Amino acid sequence: MRLDGHSYSPALLERIVTLAGRLKSFEQAAIALGVAADVDISGRQINRLTQEVGADLARRRDEQAARYRRRELPARVAEAPPVAVVEVDGGRLGTRQPGVGPGVYASQPKEDKIACLISMASDRHAADPQPEPPASFRDAPRVARLVRQLQGQAAAPAEEPVADAAAAVPEPAGEGARPGKPEPLLRTCVASLEDSRGFGPLVAAEAQVRNFFTAERQAYVADGQHYNWRIQETWFPHAVPIADFLHVLGYLYTAAWATEAEDGARWAQFEAWMTACWQGRAGGVRSELLALQERLGRPPPGEELAAADPRAVVAEAVSYLGNNQSRMDYPRYRREGLPVTSSLVESLVGEFNGRVKGRDKYWNRGPGTEAILQVRAAVLSEDNRLARYFAERPGRLYRRHQQPMSN
Repeated sequence: MRLDGHSYSPALLERIVTLAGRLKSFEQAAIALGVAADVDISGRQINRLTQEVGADLARRRDEQAARYRRRELPARVAEAPPVAVVEVDGGRLGTRQPGVGPGVYASQPKEDKIACLISMASDRHAADPQPEPPASFRDAPRVARLVRQLQGQAAAPAEEPVADAAAAVPEPAGEGARPGKPEPLLRTCVASLEDSRGFGPLVAAEAQVRNFFTAERQAYVADGQHYNWRIQETWFPHAVPIADFLHVLGYLYTAAWATEAEDGARWAQFEAWMTACWQGRAGGVRSELLALQERLGRPPPGEELAAADPRAVVAEAVSYLGNNQSRMDYPRYRREGLPVTSSLVESLVGEFNGRVKGRDKYWNRGPGTEAILQVRAAVLSEDNRLARYFAERPGRLYRRHQQPMSN
């Protein structure tokens, strides 16, 4: 079947755009279409089609947010989920100046904000269903890999994509489901280069469509970035704010390794701090870190210390626990059947990175980047939204050629 670049049926276009959003490049999508469906189309043409569809998805997303702010947006789902969870995190991708021809001009890394909205099922418990940390947090090699993954996610987008922290480090053999852990039922996602003020209403509108705001139990899980909690306070004030335990673990681990001389003492100190935070005693851990900081000496005002300097490492841990202590009542969250980690959005960030991040991937700043993020978000959402999008627009022909996004 040969395409001339002038018209595409909705069914065929859905197939093209789905492959463009699922595979690692437009060229791979073109090869797959040729092999599996005998469709002769270039990666460049798939690029143009994907940009047009992604731009339309972004427009619909923005209109949905505007309707939500006007209180005109109905819920698409009649029944609220047992537990409504919003997790927010950010990735990194490379961008370039658009409209200057082939090649990469004025390259610049950008943060793509990503939200994972998950309906969950769980029971409430009279007592903490897991007062002791899971075995995976007591497995030294696994914890070391986990911390490296968390630190690596902030790497520059020109580097190879880092596998997401939650998925890249497997559970130890024989460890089953953790007691009381909520069961994910369905996820959808929102992604954008918008700042926190622009991103918040996009996420809130998606939550409204999912009927999250009438759920009896609501949770908002994120790391300690200030913008995450601005979004929570503004758009999800009734959700229980929960500081991701994985990031807490990371700060404790690096502080223990920076301040103890031997590996055995380092691990013992980390395990003691980690267990105390897991059991809701973060205030005591912070007091210990403050005392340690006094012995080491506080970072000199105005002096930039090396990242590995024990004074800097301990100061960061003290600050992180101080800023998030009110969101670290993990025994209560487990009794309520709520998640205590943002592992699902961490995993989702890795899935986005697999498509948009890499040494040879620079996206045109502006609509080009937003377009690929919307297509990827539609592919990764579990509500068949891309199929629904094309079903709601029967017979539309896609003819317009726009500036390619790159891939």
